[in-house]
Amino acid sequence: MHYPIITPDQLPAMLRSLRQRAGLTQTQLAERLGISQQSYARLEARPAAASVERLSKLLRALDAELVIHTRDDKQTTTSDEAW
Repeated sequence: MHYPIITPDQLPAMLRSLRQRAGLTQTQLAERLGISQQSYARLEARPAAASVERLSKLLRALDAELVIHTRDDKQTTTSDEAW
């Protein structure tokens, strides 16, 4: 499923939704990431302040990924031919 993020303000709700969809509490996800629940709560509340590396690690733990495409793309491609 695709969830377009237009503004950074949308990220907290998206991350919370992905976490809940995975059936995880903040504490459980924090344990998977090797951080405290408080640190995870701050990350979920303000993900735009996180490094790309930290956000990537979080998305992997949620079995999600970051995909960037131009707005005029009709299809996302991962083919080598796209380069």
